[in-house]
Amino acid sequence: MNLRRNRTGPPGHRPGRRPGFLCLLVLPAILFGGCAEAPRRSPGGRTMALRPCHLSAPGSPTRLRAECGSLTVPEDRANPGGRRIGLHVAVLPALSRTPEPDPLFFITGGPGEAATQDYVRVSPAFTRLNSKRDIVLVDQRGTGQSAPLRCSDPVEEADAGDGADLGKWIGSCLEELEADTRFYHTLPAVDDLDQVRAALGYGRINLYGISYGTRVAQTYMRAYPERVRSVILDGVVPQDEALGMKIAGDAQRTLNAIFARCAADAGCGRAFPDLPGRFAALLDRVDKNPVRITLEHPSTGRPTDVRFTRDRLGAAVRLFSYSPETASLLPLLIHDAQATGDFRRLAAQSLIVSEQVQGSINLNVHHSVVCAEDVPFYRQGSRFAPDVGSESRAYLGAMYGRLEKICAHWPAAAVPPAFKSPVRSNAPALLLSGEFDPVTPPANAERVAAGLPASLHVVAPGQ
Repeated sequence: MNLRRNRTGPPGHRPGRRPGFLCLLVLPAILFGGCAEAPRRSPGGRTMALRPCHLSAPGSPTRLRAECGSLTVPEDRANPGGRRIGLHVAVLPALSRTPEPDPLFFITGGPGEAATQDYVRVSPAFTRLNSKRDIVLVDQRGTGQSAPLRCSDPVEEADAGDGADLGKWIGSCLEELEADTRFYHTLPAVDDLDQVRAALGYGRINLYGISYGTRVAQTYMRAYPERVRSVILDGVVPQDEALGMKIAGDAQRTLNAIFARCAADAGCGRAFPDLPGRFAALLDRVDKNPVRITLEHPSTGRPTDVRFTRDRLGAAVRLFSYSPETASLLPLLIHDAQATGDFRRLAAQSLIVSEQVQGSINLNVHHSVVCAEDVPFYRQGSRFAPDVGSESRAYLGAMYGRLEKICAHWPAAAVPPAFKSPVRSNAPALLLSGEFDPVTPPANAERVAAGLPASLHVVAPGQ
């Protein structure tokens, strides 16, 4: 299928609540045509036993019926006689009695999210697809129920600059893990996906990757091109990008757009004048004198201590900018904290948003991925070099410096340089972007589309 690239989205398009919901409008051209129907049965050659189960996610009332199973794989594929781990797999069978033979593999982001949990939150967007196709969910190794990498006190990026003894902190976490963290990154995860595909008896498959999941999907496209029927990349991460290099600059552009939209609205501009100046003053205040407050946690009601440094405030604002609903709160929260000096409202809302956005991410898997596939490339040539001027002007500061501090102590693999090469494929591809995405802006998808001649790029205005 040959699809033309589209830089602005179809005329008159009205986006849904998140870019992924665009699939309801444009996926039929990719996933609903061109395949012969097959009788309703389990794929031939299936070797994995499945049993009825229910899928759920923290904070969501939704429960989905599925069929679940486990596939045992080597932790280190170069040493098949060594430690083995179980991959948690869930299949939502197609509702049709005559389903299509090629399923959709849903690959979530993070790095560090579990597919079986994240899918629950976005499942309404996939109802039509599930009517004709099986949907397959695999918790990436280290996440969810796939040999999770858990320790009692994981290290966040914002903690890397607070003067803590990172070496001891990370060492204590690693002592709690049975796993070898060097084998919990994208390359072995892609081999896991294909082993699951074979064990379920599927031939060709369709891939749906979100954010970091787009990297997994692209890596699978390169490793197993004959197995890919089509691909959907939602919030695109270019293969030749080192995560962390552009976070601060992209986040600043999104915040500038939020401030500009408020200034252009008569009511917002009148109620919250000079937001850039107020925010700069707020950053300067907590940079010089961090603010400590105690409040009742908005979810649990328990007394909670929050220490607002510049890094903590920046991390909170970045999370607020992830969706139109929370971004709309920023003018009020910034104005309120700067004008009154009372950070409780900002702190309470930031705790809620942090739980929603980051609560499902396994930070240990995140570190294993980034420390293997991104941080080693920060200083290797102009292609990965940071824009120091842009980073220094951004409210987040240089995120890559914090990641480098963590990775100096985190055991990680050494991926080959070819891993960072752009992926080229003739498979039909749909690329989805949100106009104001603070992490994966539309420009990312344009770069990736250059290597995907049969691709269409749709941008959701205002999202």
